[in-house]
Amino acid sequence: MTTLSEKMSDQSTRQVSKRVSQSVFDGSPLRVVLLVDVNDGAQQQFLEAYEQLCNQVAQVPGHVSDQLCQSIENPSQWLITSEWESAPPFLTWVNSEEHVHMVEPLHSCVRDTRSLRFHIVRETGGESAGAAPRRRLQASPRIGDGVIRHALTFTVRPGSEEKVAKILAGYASPQARVDETTRLCRTSLFMHGNRVVRAIEVRGDLLAALRHVARQPEVRAVEEAINPYLEQERDLGDQESARVFFTRAALPAVHHVTADELAEGERQALYYPARPDCGMRLAELLAQQDEAAAGDPDSPVLRSTIFQRDDVVVRLVDVRPGAGARAPLPEPGRQAALSTLLDGEPVGMDLVTDRRSPDA
Repeated sequence: MTTLSEKMSDQSTRQVSKRVSQSVFDGSPLRVVLLVDVNDGAQQQFLEAYEQLCNQVAQVPGHVSDQLCQSIENPSQWLITSEWESAPPFLTWVNSEEHVHMVEPLHSCVRDTRSLRFHIVRETGGESAGAAPRRRLQASPRIGDGVIRHALTFTVRPGSEEKVAKILAGYASPQARVDETTRLCRTSLFMHGNRVVRAIEVRGDLLAALRHVARQPEVRAVEEAINPYLEQERDLGDQESARVFFTRAALPAVHHVTADELAEGERQALYYPARPDCGMRLAELLAQQDEAAAGDPDSPVLRSTIFQRDDVVVRLVDVRPGAGARAPLPEPGRQAALSTLLDGEPVGMDLVTDRRSPDA
């Protein structure tokens, strides 16, 4: 009889750095779980929309398979699971304009959705003759710090940057406590030219925290105040308009690394203009460099989070105090490796506000 430990040792695995708590670049297969609450009486409409979407997704590079499940207790609750060769092809698709338009028929018949994404660390089965080759899996789980990192990015009309920065810097912080299990830890807002990047750190449920922030009167007032200056128009009073805006604005964290030293640092952000279709590869190269630097006691970087969507790549770093404004930029030798992926020089973004919860 084959034991579980024998199966695990026999699997193709990949060691991961203990300093890296989050990364989409380890090559593991990805399982995506979508929880869906369908409008009453719209089950058949939802099924037809799914079948149309399923045929389109099957053509997306990196897609392996999917399943649609309906609750045996509540027919309004559905579960969609899909498997992908790895995280990068899924993120490339889910962050594309193609995806925004592809899922429109689904959203017209649902009340709520929740997306969860998991690397496959262990699996059973596949022992029979003719089964697919065993896949590359992590040898050990990642050890996180309990913080979820996410960012939003959007652009404002040229010439309005100073007004927008003043609006975004002047609002009162929302209540940090969301519920018994979720709280806001930190919000850092940067600008470069007319691009705004808002990075948030949350303990608990990210979706609950985002909804909590969106309901706060002081935040709603700021969002309304910057509406006239946005390049992409939106109506936050219209659910579909708000959904599309925030879908396009999402800037996911694709890698996070922490050096052994746990000292507090000065927060900086760098914007890397990627060449068309090079954003994911650029983010991966930056992740590799940060992972190597995390073990260097002379490196000024204490923590680094890389955010990427399409050709927008932002590196949020905490550096040792007094390390210098350009400390997070790559060394000349490493800059050469990035040059083929960059459409211009990486630049430091201007800090607009950096707010932390007192008990974060």
